[in-house]
Amino acid sequence: LDKRGELKRTSNEKVLVKLNRNPFVLATGASETELLGDVRHDPYGGHDKLGTPAYERVVAGSIHEAHEGVLFVDEISHLGSLQRFILTAMQEKTFPIMGRNPQSAGASVKVEDVPCDFILVAACNIQDLENILSPLRSRIIGNGYEVLVDIAMPDNSHNRAKYAQFVAQEVNLDGHIPHADIEAVKLIIDEGRRRAKEDNQRNSLTLRLRELGGLIRSAGDIAVMEEAELITADHIRKALMRSRPVEEQIRERYGSYNKGLSKDVSSAQKERSQYYFQTEHLDDNMFS
Repeated sequence: LDKRGELKRTSNEKVLVKLNRNPFVLATGASETELLGDVRHDPYGGHDKLGTPAYERVVAGSIHEAHEGVLFVDEISHLGSLQRFILTAMQEKTFPIMGRNPQSAGASVKVEDVPCDFILVAACNIQDLENILSPLRSRIIGNGYEVLVDIAMPDNSHNRAKYAQFVAQEVNLDGHIPHADIEAVKLIIDEGRRRAKEDNQRNSLTLRLRELGGLIRSAGDIAVMEEAELITADHIRKALMRSRPVEEQIRERYGSYNKGLSKDVSSAQKERSQYYFQTEHLDDNMFS
């Protein structure tokens, strides 16, 4: 009888967020329901025998799963209007879960005061700062920090060793290219020093590691094609020529970006351009 009574007391309960869970939640904001939660649709509605009770169809969002944890949002500027909901959740520390689809059977279901007390960690690019909601930025500055990530680090023996470790990690992550010898690693360090100087960072090594990772993989592919046991300095030099930005390759081949563009458009596209009307056919009247 005790077990039966306990079953009756808990029969209308559902655990939305488990206590034993990963406290770090990565939110993409790909959909409103993924971020804020939803109530799943049931084609049988509230039918006593065929339908599923509404409380069993409630799905927690990322902001609820991050309760007493960390909510990480990459490219937060792409969330658009969803930033307002994050701001409300940060202020109130609770946010309701409701059916987001008006055509769904869960549209009339709403769960109030679902806790979502989280630490927000968000990232964006410099050119996207203007797309972040001003009140949200004010909230972040008032309760936390805005951090500009470094693009370079001091050029010393410790950080050069970190570069060597980075090369080995990239090789292991790829899984298909050989490791690099000492001379190749030295050349990668020199390239990191050169790229830091392009960012006006003297006596530094660049931290734009995504591009360097591409250089390592390109050199590794060349080594694989040559059936070499290790990536050598010669492979790095060849990769530097092959992995240049396409704008630089266009300038080398055609002299300038505009000249390269002119080789890749049709005569009809040229004649529709504003430049063509202003410089090539000043006396033409398309309405005569």
